[in-house]
Amino acid sequence: MSGYPLLLEGSRVGALIVGGGPVAHRKAMALLESGAAVRVVAPEIGGVLRDAVAHWPRLELAERAYTSSDIGDAVLVIAATNVREVNAAVTADAMARGRLVNVADFPEDGTCVTVAAHAAGPLVIGVSAGGVPDAAMRVRDAIAERFDGRYAAALTTLIALRRELLDAGDRDGWFAAKRDLIGEDFCGTVERAGFSASVAQWRARWPHGRSHERSHDAAGFDGDRMEGAAWGS
Repeated sequence: MSGYPLLLEGSRVGALIVGGGPVAHRKAMALLESGAAVRVVAPEIGGVLRDAVAHWPRLELAERAYTSSDIGDAVLVIAATNVREVNAAVTADAMARGRLVNVADFPEDGTCVTVAAHAAGPLVIGVSAGGVPDAAMRVRDAIAERFDGRYAAALTTLIALRRELLDAGDRDGWFAAKRDLIGEDFCGTVERAGFSASVAQWRARWPHGRSHERSHDAAGFDGDRMEGAAWGS
């Protein structure tokens, strides 16, 4: 499939999973860990999923056969039963309502697939390998060896710096920080454990409030720059 990478904000996603076996359990756990609200519908729901309800208040189970009304307001629908006809019906219903659809047994029938993901703090990397998940997991593991906790710490620092500067109205400061701290040698600096020192040096060169006075002058701003700063582009 021709892939368009997209990262969903889990806390704003409601998901429906049709199926109650190991695949449904794995997908439900990944969604719950992202902050999503998850509804599982299946005539038989495995004990592991049933036990999970006690630990996940955003998990809802309905032990019965699927009906088209189950789609409800779900943003993401996952067909994860071991019955092809049921998965096909779930897929058709979800597509008719314009929802994102992931089909466990025939991924090409849906509109999206899950990826082998690596997370290190705010860093999230997803790998897809054209329908060969074992290969995707190998690549994911290789990536994880390099992009480890050093990157989590560096990105956490950058996120806090961005928020601090923008909240102070110092957009010029954020643009300067991006230019000076996220250059071509960013990865090398992080991996040499030198990023914290780079941030400290940058702070010494750009004291708080240096451009705060200018931030109150609306004439000094450009709409595109403000939008770029707000989104961290």
